[in-house]
Amino acid sequence: MIRDPEGFDIFLGNLRRFVRERLVPHEKSVMENDEVPEGIVREMAEQGMFGYSIPEEYGGAGMTTEELVLAALELSQCSVAFRARVGTNTGIGSEALVADGTPEQKKKYLPLLASGALTGSFALTEPEAGSEATALKSTARREGDVYILNGTKCFITNAPIAGLFTVMARTNPDAPGAAGISAFIVERDTPGLSTGKPYRKMGQEGSPVSEVHFQDCRVPAVNLIGGQEGMGFRTAMKVLNKQRIHLAALCTGPAIRMLDEAIRFVTERRQFGQPLADFQLIQAMIADCQTEIHAARALILETARQRDRGEDVALAASMCKYFASEMCGRVADRCVQMFGGYGYIADHGIERFYRDVRLFRLYEGTSQIHQLNIAKRTLAAHGYREGQ
Repeated sequence: MIRDPEGFDIFLGNLRRFVRERLVPHEKSVMENDEVPEGIVREMAEQGMFGYSIPEEYGGAGMTTEELVLAALELSQCSVAFRARVGTNTGIGSEALVADGTPEQKKKYLPLLASGALTGSFALTEPEAGSEATALKSTARREGDVYILNGTKCFITNAPIAGLFTVMARTNPDAPGAAGISAFIVERDTPGLSTGKPYRKMGQEGSPVSEVHFQDCRVPAVNLIGGQEGMGFRTAMKVLNKQRIHLAALCTGPAIRMLDEAIRFVTERRQFGQPLADFQLIQAMIADCQTEIHAARALILETARQRDRGEDVALAASMCKYFASEMCGRVADRCVQMFGGYGYIADHGIERFYRDVRLFRLYEGTSQIHQLNIAKRTLAAHGYREGQ
């Protein structure tokens, strides 16, 4: 749902120019320095990028799901580090509060996230509970008016720079699976919270990721999201269902950019006296890329509209993330191929995208987990239960 089509078109045009004029020129320096310059972060905050999906009453743009994915398609047509810098605030780092936070929690934290004054981070994954989120070992024990958190989270985007963490921990050790999991808001300066050294990664330079450690971390009971124990996993699934649609769009923007770069190269580069673009096998790769990009975009937009209508999108969101992330990997591979030997050379930038987008198929549900989820939901819709 687009609330004001004319105004939103103007917004997208301005965003498109900002990406091309202010962000793209800094891509190389972000890769070399492994950080997004603070001046650029301030400009992004002034553009309202930290608050896209945060309600207007708390200083955000209050975007619908369709508006959010259209903005994501534009913002992600540059190095992944830029959208990752704001992405936790306008996605998983704020969505738990938006979905299930108490009025007091929303009033206290959402304006800070929307403005970019605080960077949010979503701490779910653990060393022994990656794809099986209900197997969490982190614990939260109630003692009077505080909870004592213990445990370790891993692969947490923006953890080294975050000021606020959404943390999933087990409050009831006797309740199996999802039933005993609760969600908490934990501030950076809470005693007992520490973050590890940022990982050295295959790609996505400029997007810091690390472990988060909780050692007898005393969290005020008022920071239990929603004020009720045992609701954390349900909150996490609300967050992830929306974020998977959002992330699918964030996978599609880089594919659009890579294809644009490849087309520019093959139309200018000549072999045997003619442009590479004249060769039919090059044209076949262009056709495959363009078709898959359009298929992903159509699936994402339809799923976003379904969510805006209040429909159950758990299956469709999983399909979006699975298809778009795999599609982006295939586009990256073809585009490097179209560049030939130059595609392997860092100076051309396409090898950076090739490395950056590989992570899409791993986080927020690996492709294999989404395959299982899609199959199980499809079988269940036909009345089949595993093992029957």
